[in-house]
Amino acid sequence: MTSILNVPAANQLLVELPEVERNAFMAACDTVELSFGEVLLQPTETFTHVYFPIDSFISLIVVIDTSKRLEVAMAGREGMLGSSLALGIDEAPLLALVQGAGSALRMTAESFQQLLPGSPVLHQRLKRYIYVVMKQLATSAACNHFHRIEERLARWLLITQDRAGTDQLNLTHEFLAMMLGVRRAGITLAAIALQARGLIRYQRGTITVLDRLGLIEASCDCYSDDCALYAKMLPVI
Repeated sequence: MTSILNVPAANQLLVELPEVERNAFMAACDTVELSFGEVLLQPTETFTHVYFPIDSFISLIVVIDTSKRLEVAMAGREGMLGSSLALGIDEAPLLALVQGAGSALRMTAESFQQLLPGSPVLHQRLKRYIYVVMKQLATSAACNHFHRIEERLARWLLITQDRAGTDQLNLTHEFLAMMLGVRRAGITLAAIALQARGLIRYQRGTITVLDRLGLIEASCDCYSDDCALYAKMLPVI
């Protein structure tokens, strides 16, 4: 099983557009640098901009209260932040938190809505992307309920590695516990188990993936299902 992200340093929703569509969108975008921990949107806020990550990635998080958060999806260069605007909905449903620092293409929500009707290929890809995100949300709900923390951690590390494009991930146990909605002690035990199998190395807030294929085997089937869904719905030639 390979990464779901096949084209480096490019947003996959835009890379396959016909030249006329792509040029129109690129002319309306500016390139911005996103910082780790930056909050792009709070739940129920109105979208003022959309983001097409290039080498950054964004966590989409359900907020129950100030102490209870759970990541349910992630947007990297395979997708975007603000796809609900294609449905005519300008309210953010989730907290959007930058998890991986890097660059992104940013466009005003107004420009996006004006350009989309004249961009049939992007409109079609966005409908497929929204379907993928809906499936990802459902898979995450089932995964969080039925699968062991160790399997979920392996899946989450693979998803993050895909978007980070590196084997070295700067992550603390506290952050992982928040993302997976479990106690810190549970993350510690799961990380120790994966490290004992030679799959990762954890040291001083950094997790290094040592054996990607082994990590895939340690993950639940949700990761492989995610990869297959992306390949089917959003193929990149």
